[in-house]
Formats: sequence, structure tokens, C-alpha cells
Amino acid sequence: MLEGRGAEARLGLDAKFQPGGLSDDDIDDLYEEDTAGEIENTEEVFTDNATSAQTLAELEFEIQTLKELEQLSKKVVDQRTDAKWQELDRILDDPLMNQANGARRKLVLCTEFKDTLMDLAAKIRDRLGRPEAVVEIHGGVARDRRRQIVHAFMNDPEVVVLLANAAAGEGVKLQRAHLMVNYDLPWNPNRLEQRFGRIHRIGQKEVCHLWNLLAKDTREGDVYIQLLRKLEAAREALGDKVFDVLGQLFSGRSLRELLMDAVRYNARPDVKAQLELEIEGAVDQYHLEELLAQRALVRQGMDAATVEQLRQQMERAMARRIHPHYVHDFFIEAFRRLGGKLNPREKGRYEITYVPPLLLDRNQQIGVGVPVQGRYERICFEKEHVADSPRAELVSPGHPLLEACISLVVERDGSVLGQGAVLIDERDLGSEPRLLFCLEHACKTAARPAPANSN
Repeated sequence: MLEGRGAEARLGLDAKFQPGGLSDDDIDDLYEEDTAGEIENTEEVFTDNATSAQTLAELEFEIQTLKELEQLSKKVVDQRTDAKWQELDRILDDPLMNQANGARRKLVLCTEFKDTLMDLAAKIRDRLGRPEAVVEIHGGVARDRRRQIVHAFMNDPEVVVLLANAAAGEGVKLQRAHLMVNYDLPWNPNRLEQRFGRIHRIGQKEVCHLWNLLAKDTREGDVYIQLLRKLEAAREALGDKVFDVLGQLFSGRSLRELLMDAVRYNARPDVKAQLELEIEGAVDQYHLEELLAQRALVRQGMDAATVEQLRQQMERAMARRIHPHYVHDFFIEAFRRLGGKLNPREKGRYEITYVPPLLLDRNQQIGVGVPVQGRYERICFEKEHVADSPRAELVSPGHPLLEACISLVVERDGSVLGQGAVLIDERDLGSEPRLLFCLEHACKTAARPAPANSN
């Protein structure tokens, strides 16, 4: 892009240049309002066209400098031994990455840039030796496909690493994992909070572990390290809930502005001292306690009549729903008859080791929800068994696996429903058959005709 602008300038089409850039308000709106795909497109367009040159000579010097940096970065990539990757490689060997039985735990790896994400995905696939073990989410992945990837990560025991950028901050629930690595750190605390919130959320019963990778001996790295150390000290005093208010830490200048000042002026002692004071004030325990108090839920009271009304509504809902044991009995029998393999595990929970192709095909035909997976680490039929470790997929009416089973059973044996059924009471020792039938009746009132007018 810049070379094209240089060519135009040489032809006299553009004699001077205006420094490119986005205002603070533009950047805030970009991350608050746009989707992950729109953010990626905007970033690519901006980086392709951004320049600080105001003359042709300055532009040519900038292009030459960028070419040298490009060659240097390509050399680093080709060597595959950069410091961040070496540290990530060490983290992948951390004992926390493995369960007691030796199987790998689920890991979420976050990056800022799509190119970084794709490079890491290739490296980790090579390292694990199983391409199917690694999946990616980025702005170029369609929303339906994104749901499929998340569903596979949550349920398929063979999928153990999810790489994601800003796209994973858009309401994606990943509490099936409790390990996260921030390969790149965003300059917006809101996005850091969004990332950790993907695993640290309601329903998470494991202790969450987070690794933040920062480039050593860099000005922005020094500022971020100071911030994270202060947050760790605050976490020891206030608990993990401090991560819920990261987006509200800086009420004056934003973290991005502080980092930009660190890059530009951190060599000056007065600027460095001011940055330290601002971070100290942002992560002050009293300030954090105020933010947490504001975030706390408002207490509401209900009178006895309202409570009784809610109780009746819950009882009616319970009476109308299909009870889990009926779903359990049908699914276990139907799934096995259709060729599926499942084994009982913990109380009320099963592991599905094989889903037959005809169920996968039927799911594609009827298109109910997310695709059926080839394996499920755990399934259950009652909500109280969902959050146990490992987290289980709740099979209930509407679940694609159950709906595929129902569809195939009805297709194969639906005609039997019209032939009636033979019911056997094991407690009845008699030999005389009986006929059971259902009678429907209703009462109707006929309105009396209006009396005739005698006039």
C-alpha cells in the first residue's frame, strides 16, 4: 500500500502526506461496537495505509525501514525459536496441563493478531502430533462454524487446544477449560477481562490458571508487568473477583494512553514516575473495593404473594416437562440400537466413545442446533450432574444428538405406534389379558336462544 502511494507521489499525484491515525474515540468505538471480523478488517486496512511521512523522501525512508524489519521478522519466524514461543513451549509441559490419568487438559490460547494465531496453531499441531487436537476461532470464521468449533472443544476429548483472538470475546462460554494463556496482551483492559471471563464464569468449579506472556526489557512490557503485579497483590487480598472490574480501573487516562506514553517518553524519569503513580492509583485496594461494591447485585425483596405465585409456576412447569428419567431410558436404548457406544462413568453420567455415521448424517439432514460430535467426554440427563468434573453435555429435548435419535427411531419404527402396544405388569400374576383404552369427553353448554319479540 505504501509503495503504491510512493509511486503516486513520484508521478506528482500526491506531493505531501498527512500522518495517518485513529483518534482515541475512534479506537474505543471500534472495540466496543464492531464485531471481531470488522475489527480485523479495520486493523488490516489501517496498518496497510498508516504512515507518519509527510514528504516523499520520508515515505521512501519509511518503506526501506519497513522492508528491513520485514526481513528481520521473517528470519525470526523461520528460526521458530523466538522467546515467546520458547516460553509457551515450556508452559505446554507444565504439570497443570495434564490430568491425573495423563490425558491433556483443555487450554485456551489468546492472541491479538490472526497471523500470530495461525502460526501458533501450526506449531502446536506439530508439537502434539495430532492436527485434530487444535482448533481456531478468529474474525474470518463464520458464526455457525464458530459454534461448531466451541461445541467440539467443550465436548470432544480429542480437542484440547483452542486458539482465539477477539472473536472469543463475543459471548463465547468456555468454562469447560480452566487454563488460559495470553500470548499477546491487549492494550484495552476490557478485552483482557473478556478473555478471562470466557473460562472464569458461573458453572466453573475448577481453579482457573492464567499465564500472561510479555516481552522482556520493553517499555510497554515494564508498564504491563507493574500493572499485573499490582493486580496479583490485589487478588490475594480481594480474591479472583478483581478481574471482573478490569475495564473500570482507569477513570482518567486509558491503559492504552499510558502504554503509548511509556513507548514514547519512558526514558524520562518524570514521565516514568508519573506512570507508576497512575498505575498505583488505578489498582489501589480502596479503589478496587469501590468498583466491586458498585458491581454488586442490588438486593430485591418479594412479598409472600409473589413468592407463592412463583412457586406455583415452578410446580406447573415441573408437571409439564418431560422427566429426565424418561429421556434417559429412551436415549440409552435407542442410541445402542442405532450402533452407538457409551459407557457409564460417574453417577448419572456417561462417556460416548462412538457416534455412528447414520446419526451424524441425520443431524445434518434435520439441522437441529450445533452438529453432533463423534465423541462426548461426558453426557448427563439431569442439570445437577452437568458441572461435575469433567463438565458434561446435558442431553434433553432439543439437543441435536437426542433429536437425531428420535428422528431415526420414528422413521424406522413409527408404524408400530399405530398398532397399539402390549403392557406387562410384572406384579400381576394372572393370565387373563385386559384391554386398556382411553376415553375423551367434554361438557358443552348451549346458549339459550333469545326470546321472540311479542310486539
